[in-house]
Amino acid sequence: MVDSSRTDVVRDIAEAYAAQLGPLLPVLHAVQERFGWIARTDVEVVADVLNLSMADVHGVVSFYHDFRTAPPPAQLVSLCRGEACQAVGAEGLVAEVRCELAGRPANDIELAEVFCLGNCALGPSGTVDGRLYGRLTSDRVADLLRAGDRP
Repeated sequence: MVDSSRTDVVRDIAEAYAAQLGPLLPVLHAVQERFGWIARTDVEVVADVLNLSMADVHGVVSFYHDFRTAPPPAQLVSLCRGEACQAVGAEGLVAEVRCELAGRPANDIELAEVFCLGNCALGPSGTVDGRLYGRLTSDRVADLLRAGDRP
């Protein structure tokens, strides 16, 4: 079922950028900022408004890992796997957190690996729901996730 109000919003976003040179990326970022992800119907609308093929739009969405094609999880944890963080235990931290999250529903918490958050002196570093933390342990990550669960 197509959500006509979402389709209308996506069309408005695409039309607002259509006259610009190279509007596709700004349109996709705006759609994702508005809805949290890019649906197949969004790809169809953007392709139509910008006079591109669906393959062109889908290719950009699928190429850049920042674009989501499914609703985002309730919480997002990103842990640094860069050299400085690896030197102070990031590999073990990632393994511990992954193990702790294994029993949770897939749409509950997502664990992502990143390669440098610029917080090298305070490694292992990571983000929980977009906020940067240093000197992380698996217990600290669990505490931060529980704190995020509170209303």
